[in-house]
Amino acid sequence: MCSLLRGEEMCLAQLFLQSGSAYDCISELGELGLVEFRDLNPSVNAFQRKYVNEIKKCEEMERILGYLLREIKKADISLPERDVNPVAPLPKHVMTIMEQLQRLEVELGEVTRNKEKLQKNLLELTEYTHMLRITRNFVQRTAEREPLQVQYEEFPFLEKDTVMDYSSMQRLGAKLGFISGLIHRVKIEAFERMLWRVCKGYTILSYAEIDEYLEDPDTGEPTKSVVFLISYWGDQIGQKVKKICDCYHCHLYPYPSSNEERNDVVEGLRTRIQDLHTVLHRTEDYLRQVLIKASESVYTWVVQVKKMKAIYYILNLCSFDVTNKCLIAEVWCPINDIPMLRRALEEGSRKSGATVPSFVNRIPTTDTPPTLIRTNKFTSGFQNIVDAYGVGTYREVNPAPFTIITFPFLFAVMFGDLGHGIIMAVFAFWMVLYENDRKLKNTRNEIWNTFFEGRYIILMMGLFSIYTGLIYNDCFSKSLNIFGSGWSVKAMYKDINDIRENRVLMLDPNVTGVFRGPYPLGIDPIWNLATNRLTFLNSYKMKMSVILGVIHMSFGVVLSTYNHLYFRKKYNLYLVFLPELLFLLCLFGYLVFMIFYKWLFFSAKNSRQAPSILIHFINMFLMQGDAVQPLYPGQTGLQVFLVVIAVFSVPVLLLGKPIYLYWLHNGSHHLRMYRGYERVRRNSEEEVYLMRAHDMEEGNSHSDLSSSGEHHTEEFDFADEFLHQAIHTIEFCLGCISNTASYLRLWALSLAHAQLSEVLWAMVMRIGLRMDTTLGVFFLVPVFGLFAVLTVSILLVMEGLSAFLHALRLHWVEFQNKFYSGTGVKFSPFSFSLLPSSFENDGLL
Repeated sequence: MCSLLRGEEMCLAQLFLQSGSAYDCISELGELGLVEFRDLNPSVNAFQRKYVNEIKKCEEMERILGYLLREIKKADISLPERDVNPVAPLPKHVMTIMEQLQRLEVELGEVTRNKEKLQKNLLELTEYTHMLRITRNFVQRTAEREPLQVQYEEFPFLEKDTVMDYSSMQRLGAKLGFISGLIHRVKIEAFERMLWRVCKGYTILSYAEIDEYLEDPDTGEPTKSVVFLISYWGDQIGQKVKKICDCYHCHLYPYPSSNEERNDVVEGLRTRIQDLHTVLHRTEDYLRQVLIKASESVYTWVVQVKKMKAIYYILNLCSFDVTNKCLIAEVWCPINDIPMLRRALEEGSRKSGATVPSFVNRIPTTDTPPTLIRTNKFTSGFQNIVDAYGVGTYREVNPAPFTIITFPFLFAVMFGDLGHGIIMAVFAFWMVLYENDRKLKNTRNEIWNTFFEGRYIILMMGLFSIYTGLIYNDCFSKSLNIFGSGWSVKAMYKDINDIRENRVLMLDPNVTGVFRGPYPLGIDPIWNLATNRLTFLNSYKMKMSVILGVIHMSFGVVLSTYNHLYFRKKYNLYLVFLPELLFLLCLFGYLVFMIFYKWLFFSAKNSRQAPSILIHFINMFLMQGDAVQPLYPGQTGLQVFLVVIAVFSVPVLLLGKPIYLYWLHNGSHHLRMYRGYERVRRNSEEEVYLMRAHDMEEGNSHSDLSSSGEHHTEEFDFADEFLHQAIHTIEFCLGCISNTASYLRLWALSLAHAQLSEVLWAMVMRIGLRMDTTLGVFFLVPVFGLFAVLTVSILLVMEGLSAFLHALRLHWVEFQNKFYSGTGVKFSPFSFSLLPSSFENDGLL
């Protein structure tokens, strides 16, 4: 809990690693994830570091592994369960893995190329077969066929003779040529227009579409193709036609000169296609066997290469000592993990068989350490909400422990509905129950991953919504009469005819027997039937929002004292915390007091004489307390006193801290000189080092000394400090007003959610329930389905997201800015489990 409240205590340490055992030591540290390494070679280019060649080898192996994974995914081969976690391979085993991967790459490359060649040959033969089948009757066609699609005046005999042979053209002395092939269907119209414009009508184009889809060799997608036959006049026209065909990427095939030759070609194609199918089937079987064998080890190789590359990357951050026999690394490490760090170095030295052990040495520093807050699967979601605002400054109070309660509670205040809360809680409980399911964890749907990562937040929001739904007595816009209403009609309306004749009955709680006492839990269900229900709930929820807001903000101000005391800035207690708390409580705390006073001291008998709190609060600032009836005796004097205290707290907040710091840096120095002695400056490096060493021996944190050292070494600038404090004062004083008003969103969203739920019930569900006929039973099924869909999509998803965002804003702006700076740097340990994988991002794993 201490770690979650304030973060782990960190220290800077030096690791002295022997050259022979450095690899194994870094590997052990990567498995544990204890330390964050600092770069000791910031001025050295990445390509000039010592282990750059080893990193290049790892990148080459990653390239081969990516190729293997793409081929495995293309073959639809499932990878084995990823339960293995192999250790990083030794440097002497790297060449073995490299050779295995290269051998697999070469073998797969050859088999894949052969397969692609066979597929291309098969496609060409298939296209050639379709071309011969379709063009059989383009030149010689029977009388039953339709006339030629394109006919020109240059060949008038074509209109008269339905059957044409080559001898008739030869008798005319014409040099008639044929070009046949296939083209994509989307290109045929442009292809036809181009032929007409270029060849000036000296061509005859006939085409027909193939019934089946053929695979495109470039994209691998099935496409529709068209078989065409071009008859042209003259060699020059033939050259132009061939160039046009090349431009449109047509697949050209030789056209047989006679039917006998055509039959021989078709028979030969049939035989070759059968042989190609056999060879291609065997090639695919062999390729699949190779990929299955590779899939058994590919995940292990991926993990090993990732770890090996990370180790060499860390080794490049280290520097060598003078003898070049020892590597020196600087790491940030939690103080509590120092013993584990020592054991990891000893284990690495033992595995490598080094004679000289590696060791760790803590060193003093003035740098601000990174922030480490240990979380578990329950608290990590709430910590992410805080970190989204800003990572906490080192050792400052962490809002996450309080956010675990306040965030779902404020959400539930806006979302309060028993039915909706149950649905949300059941959904979250299902995710929690199956949180270890790989299918739920390893999806690529970002929206689902967001819900799944925040399953505990959703569970808490659902549970708190159930609670506030019971308080509001609201379940799908209906009230639950569990304990029986405390209101009775019998005391005022004893005649049944009066009840029947009056559509609206007014109940007076002052009449004996009408109001028997408050409802045991939440709001009385009779208010769901009242015509003034909205007026009552508005007044109740608005006052509740102000009360919760002032308590929430005051709690944030109180939490700032933990930071002031821990960082040894006690003057902030009197010059910052006290004025802030007085300003907030004297004004808005007094407003909460008036709300409770009015609730407690005004009953139903004298409620008509109860004054307006809003008018009293406005008159408090105008000093016009006598203008209206007082709420209690002595109210005017107390209000004047509170306003004076609040007004005087503003200059104290504005000027107190800058003047005190100015006196601390200048006035106290002259005072010591006047007394006849000069104290040793705390910012001297020697004394800071000695004090830090002394505190380390006692187990205290060195960060306070470093921060105090930084504070004293920096030159004090009164103007800068005054400007900073002026901004803080203006922000706090105006923020108290705007933030209090901002909490009214609790009332607004709660009202909106309740009204939407009521409208949805009235316009959908009530229609199905009003039908009395037998058909109404069957009609109720689709009505309920529509009601369920609209409830989930609008009231749960959209309204839930809206309430979530507003609760997020209340924590970030209204609560956390009272004590939380969020200007730290997150601790990023070197851990193999946290390393990103490009293969996972690409969907290959």
